[in-house]
Amino acid sequence: MTKPAETSNTAFIPAAQILPEITCKAVVLSIILAVILAAANAYLGLKVGTTISASIPAAIISMGVLRLFRQSNILENNIVQTAASSGEALVAGIAYILPALIILQYWENFHYWESLLIAIIGGLLGVIFSVPLRRVLLSQTILRFPEGTAIGHVLKASTENKGGLKYLVSGGLVGGLISLFQGGFQLIADSIEVWFKAGNSFIYGVGCGFEPALLAAGYITGVNVAVSTLVGVILGWIIGVPVLTYLNGVPIGEASDTALAMWNSHIRYIGVGTMLVGGIWTLFTLVKPIIEGLRASFATMKSSQKTNFSAILRTERDLPIKYVLIAMLVLFIPLAILIQHYTGSAILQLSLSMQIITILIALAFIVFVGFAISAVSGYFAGLVGSTNSPGSGLMLSALLVISLIILILFGHFIHFASRPDQRLAAAGLAIIITTVIAAANVVTNETIQDLKAGQIVGATPWKQQFMMMIGVVVAAFVIPPILQLLFNAYGIGGVFPRAGMDPSQMLAAPQAGLMAALAQGVFTDNLPWNMIITGAIVAIFSIIIDHLLRKKGASLPVLAVGLGIYLPLDASLPLIIGGIASYFIERAVYRKHPSNSEADQQAIKYGRQNSLILACGIVAGSALMGVILAIPFAIAQSTDVLKLASDHFAPFADGIAIIVTMGLLIWLHRAACKSN
Repeated sequence: MTKPAETSNTAFIPAAQILPEITCKAVVLSIILAVILAAANAYLGLKVGTTISASIPAAIISMGVLRLFRQSNILENNIVQTAASSGEALVAGIAYILPALIILQYWENFHYWESLLIAIIGGLLGVIFSVPLRRVLLSQTILRFPEGTAIGHVLKASTENKGGLKYLVSGGLVGGLISLFQGGFQLIADSIEVWFKAGNSFIYGVGCGFEPALLAAGYITGVNVAVSTLVGVILGWIIGVPVLTYLNGVPIGEASDTALAMWNSHIRYIGVGTMLVGGIWTLFTLVKPIIEGLRASFATMKSSQKTNFSAILRTERDLPIKYVLIAMLVLFIPLAILIQHYTGSAILQLSLSMQIITILIALAFIVFVGFAISAVSGYFAGLVGSTNSPGSGLMLSALLVISLIILILFGHFIHFASRPDQRLAAAGLAIIITTVIAAANVVTNETIQDLKAGQIVGATPWKQQFMMMIGVVVAAFVIPPILQLLFNAYGIGGVFPRAGMDPSQMLAAPQAGLMAALAQGVFTDNLPWNMIITGAIVAIFSIIIDHLLRKKGASLPVLAVGLGIYLPLDASLPLIIGGIASYFIERAVYRKHPSNSEADQQAIKYGRQNSLILACGIVAGSALMGVILAIPFAIAQSTDVLKLASDHFAPFADGIAIIVTMGLLIWLHRAACKSN
């Protein structure tokens, strides 16, 4: 699908126009929203292993509140959503991995000061990484940045109050209502899966999700990503599940449960292997633009020293790279102290020289691997959106690598086979290092979307980056007590703070459980290496095919292939449907307006804009409803608190979901084909 005009570098507020951005009311509102959305997403992350991107809800809430003031503008709204979303992103990075220490029982509770340090260091590193990456990733034409584009259109439409506002509002209302009836009332199915047993030989089947935000995000990202993700789904689910169940046998039980277990224990690791190799390759392709971006940052610094900072175009002013590097060096001090606290434990019994070597290796790993993974994660954010970016897959790769490094490094001093306490301490150290990287990774992933929105509306990048730092610092102080409160209330990952607690209300923390299993598997030599190597082979073939396809004007992004293998079907299929639909809708628009006349070209542009804004509205409404629903879920300690129908209604809910999905696609088609 051709890149729409709205993704160009033309800003809504020109660089020459100066508007207030960081104001008192914007800062106060940013802090309040950062805390509220962080708390809601901490619960969702631990309960179901996913979080809702807070950028769009924060933007919408900000617009409503700031309109109460006489003086407010679009750039203030953008600043609020930027700070709030960076705080929410930090929660996701911490909640996905740090509870692994509780699950392994390395920690008995969440240590406040250690958790605070991990969160602040990781979050600020994420903002620092985003500074040079902004220039690089926002210039990649293949990257559509679904949430960032949606936020930009939400802010623009609220200011213009004409044209696309109708589609934005109606899309938001419908997206929100569908999500309410799916996740809240449970009258519309959010997914359908059908699996069968072929005797005792193998299991086969398929499934599909119907979340409107994912469908609309797929429409925005386009057909190339959709087809590549479909290739991953075919390899992982259509071929992988039958083959692996044939080789491993079909256990007694429901076919759907067996398929999910096979994905969790085997296929997911194929996706990890694919994304590990694909991420290295993608990073290799980004090396040149990253170097150019860093060079441009240093050139900007030199020119600003010779003249002044105001000589640089306002919409291109990042935080000066000199101060960014100083900030990174300052962060090394508490980071080194944190790592020494665990390497110097009486359990590991490491010499002083080995402790120093370990600290230096950990610092280098966090900076270089953390930046590399953040770059790949930012690329994913542009490719399929922050919400759908497989951050846990990238973190599994990072945890795998650092665990192997620690295993090799400590292997001459520690006998892991006979010392389970030392195995646990080594696994805990690996998880702490990975959590810092995870926090940086997720913050970069989210803030790249915010910087894209800022590019669309004409924000000043350094002011966004400064407010990102405010957001992560505020969130860092509330994350430990929030996690401890949730642990005390529900228990996490099968571990309970006291006897007699209800297991049915436990927070499963699936991502953290997977991290704990991986770290433990490395030090007990119990990992599915054959699956990881299979994924690496898939990545190599995908890279070769992509290289051949690019000569013919097509592509097969290897990370999208890995995404299809790694994600569950209810997350990947809506993206695929939306992306493929965008291709056919695009063709329908061209058939309706085949000539090169000015009237037809204007009609094509108008139709594209309508459908894109409608998709943005659907994403916005669905995301906002996800955060709203988290409030009653947390209060009632159950995601079934609003459920209106019994389990017998499920077949009707499935049918309604299919009809609603078809209705959304028809609506997008009509919006695109409407010429005036």
